[in-house]
Parts: sequence; structure tokens; C-alpha cells
Amino acid sequence: MSYYVNEHAVVDDNVEIGEGTKVWHFTHVQSGAKIGHHCTIGQNVNVANNVTIGNNVKIQNNVSVYEGVTLEDYVFCGPSMVFTNILDPRSKYPQVGAQYYIKTLVKEGASLGANCTIVCGHTIGRFAFVGAGSVVTKDVPDFALVVGNPARIVGWVSEAGKRLVFDKEGVAHCDKSAKTYRLVGGHVVEVSNG
Repeated sequence: MSYYVNEHAVVDDNVEIGEGTKVWHFTHVQSGAKIGHHCTIGQNVNVANNVTIGNNVKIQNNVSVYEGVTLEDYVFCGPSMVFTNILDPRSKYPQVGAQYYIKTLVKEGASLGANCTIVCGHTIGRFAFVGAGSVVTKDVPDFALVVGNPARIVGWVSEAGKRLVFDKEGVAHCDKSAKTYRLVGGHVVEVSNG
């Protein structure tokens, strides 16, 4: 076996787990889930049926990744952050099964802070950063830093998560990622450094 599953974790049949991934205690990985290589799945995490998790993803303790959620490579899910997959839940009118679930996509490199909530049906852009405790109620653009309830854009971050400060031409450089970014029409794009 090229991955680690703690003896107190439960991994159902028909699950794919990539090389170097670690699944910690009291975690449940349900049937049909696909987890990439070199991921860390923390304590008391639930990975629901048919969820796809990319490579090098880190999911901290007490997170449930519900069916309908997709995490691309290098996503970070902070402790106790929350996904949803139904917009109008009612115990009296149950909506059970994939046909009811509203999809959420978290793109490459995005970070979801501790205790934030991602309301289903939205896309979190590449390398976006959702602040701790924030409630996401709409799509988040690439490289956006969002905070609050509802979450709103308060700035922009680099691929490395560093706050970008744009000059009067709308250009910013991140020393940590060694990349340059441009603010164009209210969105940030990476500029080729070649």
C-alpha cells in the first residue's frame, strides 16, 4: 500500500487513494470517492460518495466534503470549514441523491480559511483566499481575497498567498512565487515572466 490510513479511519470499498496520501483517525472516506496523491486528510473528516479530490490537497480536522464538491490540486481546507450541497434543506422534504445536489468547484491552489462556509453552486477561483469565518454566497474570482458575511473582495493575493500591491499601471510582483500579476477590468491575471 503506497498510502497511509489510520487504524481508526473507515475507508469504504470502491475508493481510489493516491500514493503518499495520509488519512487520519475518525475519518470516513465513502464509496466512489477519488483522492489524489500526497494529500493530507485530517482527523474527523468525511469525504462523501463520488467526491473528487485532486493532488496535494490538505483538508484540516472536522471538514465534511459532501457529494457534489470537487477540489482541484493544492486546495487547502481550514479546520471546521463547511461545504453545503442543498440550497433549501428541509427534514420534512428530504432531498437525497446526486440529482438534488448543487455542485461546487474549488479550483487549483485556493485556500478556504477556518470556519468559513461555502454555499453550494459556486466556484472558488484559482489561488483565491477565503478568510476565516467568511460566508461565500457567489463565485470568487481567481486570486481574490474575500472576507465577511457575505464574503466580498477586499484585495488580491499571489499564487503563494501573499497580498498583492499594484502600482499605478496595475502591475504587482510577488517575491515568494517569483511571479508578476496584472489587474485588468476588476480581475487579476498572471503575467508571463519569460
